[in-house]
Amino acid sequence: MGVWFSRLWPEEPNPSFVEIEARQRAEAAAEHARRDVEAAEAELKRAIQEHQKSHEKAMEDQLAATQAAQAQAFEEMMATMQAERAANEIAREQAHKEMMEMVQAERAANEARFRAETAAHAANEEAKQTAAEAEEERKRTTVARERDNNHAQAVQEQAKKMEEAAEEEKRKAIAAKEAANALKKAAVEELERARAVREEAERKLAEGIQPLVTPTPEEVRTNKLLARYHEDLFHIAVAGAAGGGKSSLINAFRGLHNKDIGSAATGITETTMDITRYPDPNAEYPYVWYDVPGAGTPKIPEWQYFNTQGLYIYDCIIVLFDNRFTMTDIAILTNCRRFKIPTYIVRSKADQHIHNIMKDMGYDSDDDESEVQKKRYYHVARQELIEQTRQSVKDNLEDANIPDQKVYIVSHEAMLGVVKAKRPKKVIDEIELLNDLIWEAQTRRLGRREVHVATVVKDMLQSLTAITGS
Repeated sequence: MGVWFSRLWPEEPNPSFVEIEARQRAEAAAEHARRDVEAAEAELKRAIQEHQKSHEKAMEDQLAATQAAQAQAFEEMMATMQAERAANEIAREQAHKEMMEMVQAERAANEARFRAETAAHAANEEAKQTAAEAEEERKRTTVARERDNNHAQAVQEQAKKMEEAAEEEKRKAIAAKEAANALKKAAVEELERARAVREEAERKLAEGIQPLVTPTPEEVRTNKLLARYHEDLFHIAVAGAAGGGKSSLINAFRGLHNKDIGSAATGITETTMDITRYPDPNAEYPYVWYDVPGAGTPKIPEWQYFNTQGLYIYDCIIVLFDNRFTMTDIAILTNCRRFKIPTYIVRSKADQHIHNIMKDMGYDSDDDESEVQKKRYYHVARQELIEQTRQSVKDNLEDANIPDQKVYIVSHEAMLGVVKAKRPKKVIDEIELLNDLIWEAQTRRLGRREVHVATVVKDMLQSLTAITGS
């Protein structure tokens, strides 16, 4: 019996203490897990506890059924054992009780361990899920933070740009204001200058001093178009007081009588109301003559004459006068000096003036004067006209602070004879005037039609030489 019991119950540590320690450790782990779970989410803990309670109840029911079945089997076994081993009934019964207690203890320990492991596993899974959720939340928070940072940075950059734009607009506004102030100041200064110019002009007008007027580039272009100005031609304007013989002299320069077809209109009164263009009839000569309306009339005041007629566009200007050198002539010469235009002072109608002087000397064409006496009158009158004219012009130029210059004394009949190579006898400055105009044209146009002009000039000079040689 002792050997049998020793085999049935081997000597081992009391399983109840091991199970108790295991259960205590499991409970500690479960308690720790529960604390973690409670810290993460209280609602989930309650759900797990309810699940655990239902599971425990199921296990208890199962255990009760199992115990009932075992008890029934044990009772049957005990009855069998009582029938077979009546002598050992008490011992077996005691052993059976002890064994049952051990089984129950083991089952209880297993159940406790299972519950602890289940709780630990659930707590671990829950902790993992909580950690995963926390990580997701951290990621979302990080993304949100980065998004907020980016947005804040964008807002800062936009604010900086707006501030810079505002500064730029402020700078522009300041610059615009300064520019406006500068323009205002310039306008005020210009107004003051204009007022001063006006007052000065009014003062000069009150003192009899006429203002200087400068044409605009548009006015220059317009007048050149009206005059049909051509760079390869030499444009000569004949200007002066009304009735000075401008048209007759132009006809003579062109080799035409006053009644010839294509000649400039002549008359006692002012016949030319607009500037008239007369090309030279000889196409070989690159000259264009302009008959300019007379100055000193109510239609054209003398101080406006130069600019009104657009005389600033011509290559040279013949200032023609008849009886006396006038303020109109001074105004033309003054403006020509401003525009650096060559001028030729010409006194016209020399033959008439000489005849008048001869009459003042006592000459009478109706008397039977000898040819010698007539020539003597003529030469004396001619010399008097030359000296008187040149001295008068010199005095007028000096009074106007204009440098002295040569005066050409001509008549249109003598000029016509020179141009037509008829060798007129009564010439004064006609040949010299024509020669100077030719050379002026050659000098001004040299390089444009150099060969052609030189040839023409040579031919004309040869003709003039032949005339003077006679």
